[in-house]
Amino acid sequence: MVHTYQVTGMTCSSCEAKVKSSLLMVENVVSVEVSKDENSATITMDKHIPLDRLQNALAEKYHISAQQHSELAEQTKGWLATYKPILLIFFYISLVTLLVQFANDRFDVMQWMRHFMAGFFLVFSFFKMLNLKGFAESYVMYDVVAKRLPAWAYIYAFTELALGIAFLINFNPLITNGVTFTVMSISIVGVLQSVLNKKKIQCACLGAVFNLPMSTVTIIEDALMIAMSGWMLLNLI
Repeated sequence: MVHTYQVTGMTCSSCEAKVKSSLLMVENVVSVEVSKDENSATITMDKHIPLDRLQNALAEKYHISAQQHSELAEQTKGWLATYKPILLIFFYISLVTLLVQFANDRFDVMQWMRHFMAGFFLVFSFFKMLNLKGFAESYVMYDVVAKRLPAWAYIYAFTELALGIAFLINFNPLITNGVTFTVMSISIVGVLQSVLNKKKIQCACLGAVFNLPMSTVTIIEDALMIAMSGWMLLNLI
């Protein structure tokens, strides 16, 4: 990805060098070409970098702005590219579970949620199992239980698999939803702490297969499971 920005405040060759070296220090920047005559900086990057990050890397006398592209469009494109795997997974699980309802005389919300949660846990546990050690190493970095008991990272992956099977065969809904609500409520604590503290660590939701950053998407994912299991528990009690 290559973008050309307008940079003001450069008055000499020394300014060019300072701007170039500062921008090269930004994560995901591959190369930088700077021109004080054209007040420009052409940056080659691995993925789109927000404008405020580039500005924060520069001294106060220099101001960088985007003139040749839309920052909003690029950020949206970058977000979709980053989270494409998890978005596709949610799309397919939603599609399949909704199609199952066509076989019913009416839309059964409880059955749909049960099928959705079965698909969620089975698919997500599958990706964790592909590299169980890699998942565990990522998970212990932020989960509140795994930090103190590393073995929980391995147990968690098998717990997701067990929950997926339990939802699929409709095993004791009260126990299955109770365990889900408890496990996911504990899991979301570490996620919230990492996101609020702006820690740049890999999310372990899809194991070590995809390099997904910890973000609000992870919070929504866990919160959705908590909300569904909580709602099903209320209807069972």
